[in-house]
Amino acid sequence: MPDTEKVCLVIGAGEDTGGAIARAFAREGLTACLVRRSARAEALEALAHSIREEGNKAIALPTDARDEKAMVALFEKIESEIGPIDVVVFNIGANVRFSITETTARVYRKVWEMAAFAGFLTGREAAKHMLGRGRGTIIFTGATASVRGSDGFCAFAGAKHALRALAQSMARELGPKNIHVAHTIIDGAIDSNFIRENLPEVGKKRDEDALLNPEHIAQSYVMLHKQPRTAWTHELDLRPWKENW
Repeated sequence: MPDTEKVCLVIGAGEDTGGAIARAFAREGLTACLVRRSARAEALEALAHSIREEGNKAIALPTDARDEKAMVALFEKIESEIGPIDVVVFNIGANVRFSITETTARVYRKVWEMAAFAGFLTGREAAKHMLGRGRGTIIFTGATASVRGSDGFCAFAGAKHALRALAQSMARELGPKNIHVAHTIIDGAIDSNFIRENLPEVGKKRDEDALLNPEHIAQSYVMLHKQPRTAWTHELDLRPWKENW
């Protein structure tokens, strides 16, 4: 393993929340390793380039987080060629809406693979490497659906509930071994490309502090990593000041 700065691995490093998280940790001096599927490799490299332009370190590593062999290889590559992974953030969303009668087995399975199974692979591989060093932070990004299933979100809620249970189990097992496992509940709409393109009056909602700001979410993730172990947060609930539209 090279003698370099520590690594923050972001699984699901999109243009909005995932990108903000990667930037925040890169500004803390960590090398940001960015992961999305190969189909989004160009956008991933653009994000890495923007972080490097700020004078920080970032590497784009296109990978399908649902592929076990690919995930094992990803962790081994980073550990052997880039540096020790000190922080892992699992940030894959997989938010889709279908009525229960219109939710096909394929849709349900795909959402579970993206939001739950990929989280398991990420957490398992992170634990394997962190246990040997006796330190590390693993953060799973959850949603309102992690604690409450809503109309039309049976697949998403099922997957996010599973991810939350995974995080709880890992925290109980790994916490005593000095590995901080946290789960965030992002309870509200994020000021993202999707929201800007699909919801009306976004500017007004932003002015009213009715949207979650990705940069501010990222600050909370850095805070979780820096917490002293005498007062670790396992679950952090984040929501905008104005909740009702």
